[in-house]
Amino acid sequence: MKQKIYILSGLGADERVFDQLEFSSLEPVFVDWIEPFENESLESYAKRISIAITCENPLILGISFGGMLAVEISKIRSVKQLFLIATAKTFLELPNVYRIFGRLGALKLIPVSLLKRTTVLTHYFFGTKTKKDKLLLKSILEDTDAKFLKWALKAIVGWRNKTIPTSFIHLHGSKDKIIPIKRIQFSTKIEGGGHLMTLDKSEELNEHLNSEISKLIE
Repeated sequence: MKQKIYILSGLGADERVFDQLEFSSLEPVFVDWIEPFENESLESYAKRISIAITCENPLILGISFGGMLAVEISKIRSVKQLFLIATAKTFLELPNVYRIFGRLGALKLIPVSLLKRTTVLTHYFFGTKTKKDKLLLKSILEDTDAKFLKWALKAIVGWRNKTIPTSFIHLHGSKDKIIPIKRIQFSTKIEGGGHLMTLDKSEELNEHLNSEISKLIE
C-alpha cells in the first residue's frame, strides 16, 4: 500500500493546479474544504479540517492558503514532513499591507464579484503568462465559492501565528507577487517562479519534491 501525502490547495481548492506535479511512489489525497463558521479563525478551521487526515505522522503538502493551514495542523498533531509551496509559515512572512487591511476592515468594502474577476492585475500578481494558464486561473476563480473566499481572506489577514514548523520543505518563487520572497525565511528559491509556479515551474518543483520524498521513504 502506498504511503499517502495529504494536499491542501489554495483558495480555489482546485486540483488542476497540481496536474503537473509528481509524487513519486506516494498516493496524493486532496483534502476537501469544509464550510467555515462565521468569523472562524484559521487555527479553529485547521483543527476541524485535520480530522480528514487519518494517517499517523502524515506527509502534508500545502500551497498558498493551504500551506498556512498545514502549518496550523502541524501545531496540533505530529506531522512527519510539511511540503510548503508559495505560502507563509508565520504572519510575519506576509506583507504588512495585509495586516493593515485587516485592522481597517477594508475587505468588507471589496465586492466578492471583484475578487473573482480576472484582469491584467490578477495575472500580474498570480504570475500567469500563457493563454492556457490564464484560462485556468479564470476558471478556478469563477468556480471558487464566494462565501469561502471572503472568509478565507479575512482569516488570513487576521492570522497571527509566530511558530515555525520543526520539519518542513519550503519552495518559494523569486517572483511571487502575492507573498514576496523577501520576507520568507528558510526556503528554497525557485528562480522566476510566481505564485502559481506549479503551472510553469513544475520541472524544478518535481525535482525538489521527489528528492525529499525519496529520503523519507527509503
